[in-house]
Amino acid sequence: MKNPFDFYSEEKSNLEKKAASLKKKSVNLSIFRFGVFLGTCFLIYLTFGNYPDVFIITFLGILLFSFLVVKHVNLQRKRAIVKAKININKTEIGVLNREFHHLDAGKEFVNPTHYYSNDIDLFGIGSFFQYINRTVTVEGKKLLANTFAENKIDGIVEKQNTIKELASKVKWRQHFSALASLVTTKDTSKFIVSWIQNYKAVLPKFLVTFQIVFSLISVILIGLVSFGFVSFSYLLIWFFIGLFITGRFLKKTNNLYIETDKVRETFKQYHVLLNEIENEQFSSKILKEKQTIINSETKKASTIFKEFSKILDAFDQRNNVIIAVLGNGLFLTEIRNAVSVEKWIFKYKHTVDKWFFVVAFFDTQNSLANFKFNHTKFVFPEITFDVGIVKATNLGHPLLDITKRIDNDFIIEKEQFFIVTGANMAGKSTFLRTISLSIVLANCGLPVCADNFKYAPIKLITSMRTTDSLTEDESYFYSELKRLKFIVDEIKTTDYFIILDEILKGTNSKDKAIGSKKFLEKLTKSKSTGIIATHDVSLCDLENEFSDIKNYYFDAEINNNELSFDYTLKNGICKNMNASFLLQKMEIV
Repeated sequence: MKNPFDFYSEEKSNLEKKAASLKKKSVNLSIFRFGVFLGTCFLIYLTFGNYPDVFIITFLGILLFSFLVVKHVNLQRKRAIVKAKININKTEIGVLNREFHHLDAGKEFVNPTHYYSNDIDLFGIGSFFQYINRTVTVEGKKLLANTFAENKIDGIVEKQNTIKELASKVKWRQHFSALASLVTTKDTSKFIVSWIQNYKAVLPKFLVTFQIVFSLISVILIGLVSFGFVSFSYLLIWFFIGLFITGRFLKKTNNLYIETDKVRETFKQYHVLLNEIENEQFSSKILKEKQTIINSETKKASTIFKEFSKILDAFDQRNNVIIAVLGNGLFLTEIRNAVSVEKWIFKYKHTVDKWFFVVAFFDTQNSLANFKFNHTKFVFPEITFDVGIVKATNLGHPLLDITKRIDNDFIIEKEQFFIVTGANMAGKSTFLRTISLSIVLANCGLPVCADNFKYAPIKLITSMRTTDSLTEDESYFYSELKRLKFIVDEIKTTDYFIILDEILKGTNSKDKAIGSKKFLEKLTKSKSTGIIATHDVSLCDLENEFSDIKNYYFDAEINNNELSFDYTLKNGICKNMNASFLLQKMEIV
């Protein structure tokens, strides 16, 4: 497989050539269409008054012009798709060059009370979500956020297989995203599904048959009037009867139109996406299961959505005065369209939510697969229960610059706790976030930034970034205690990988040391595993009391009045602290 940067660059170049070719075709087609229009007008002028020549020329001219208009619309759509793909490849080239801070950061998903997301910068500016998110649908974006936040550890191997397969289908993924980007929907699929499932019929059932009978009578009357068997006044009276009947139900049909106008663009978007899913060949278990869901009815889901989209488009023609007046007067089109909408809703309301979910699922999985495609050197965790919890070689944080990133080997057994000490800025917090994010990625089925990663699945819980709350009248210390209480309650019933950074910061040093020691002792009695970073080296004495507690540290060196770090995890206790040095260096003291 090509290097991702080379692939995107080559794809962008090819698409730009294709875009230029399509633009040229579009210009030529516009010129030709204008020529047909002028030519038709000129021939009509020459044959004006000559029957049937003028009618034949007019008919053929309009037919050819209409054909060219359709060709032009199709060509414009192709150009829009190609342009969207060019933008996709530009984005990926930028991301590979670490330019991603302009992308959607998912700030609405920031949750300080979540198990870990706020502590490890999962959402927000510069977050992992901003780095990985390529979703196009609103529900796909929400599902992606939920995938990272749900803290589930089941089916990891199948998740990996799904991501591996989609990663190899890069052109299919780009086409899917390009199609999805062409339409901006007004409402989320959740709103649409809720509306459909809770919809109550407003039109009487007899209107289905009545509209058909009324239309047949209109056709018969038109025929009789055309051949002179009845007076035109009969047709005119029937026409006003049709308008009167339409008016009787106008309020109900108008309310229905207002509701359907909100969802019309969504169905246009989703039917083409469902079609892409239906027509692709998949081999992984999860993808095939999702494909089965959208083929569960007698027709394909894409066909069903497309039919509804056409019904809604027809309903929208009520805004065309000529079609609205003639159609309603002779064929009760307003009623017919409203009846068709209700008929579709009641036929498919039981399963429409599943179809929307499948589209959101593929939209989400495309982002995950894109991450895999972009990081060819990352490895999928090997799921095993023979190595404790984690055994990683050259483990690093995926968002750090590869030219500056320092990777570390890391091995931790089940129910072990590591106490990590170190100087300020030596790399403790980055290391904790690296471990945390690696566990989240592993649980989602994603590859991790390592040369090798063996993993026994475990849920994650952290306390690294506690803040006070003025709105809830909470002190910093009380907020931290609430977080620790939350952790203690959670580990009573479930095993967790616990990561703590400098707990009990909101109290004095003596009280902190006593409290931290007792809290760590409590954790060791649970079935959980974890890491605690601290500046309090007195906690390291616990290694002598508990066999499952190990000491590690990040070092700092002062040479020639300069501070340096190697950001490497080492066995033992940190001896070199740097706070006093930094205070003097920065002339604070």
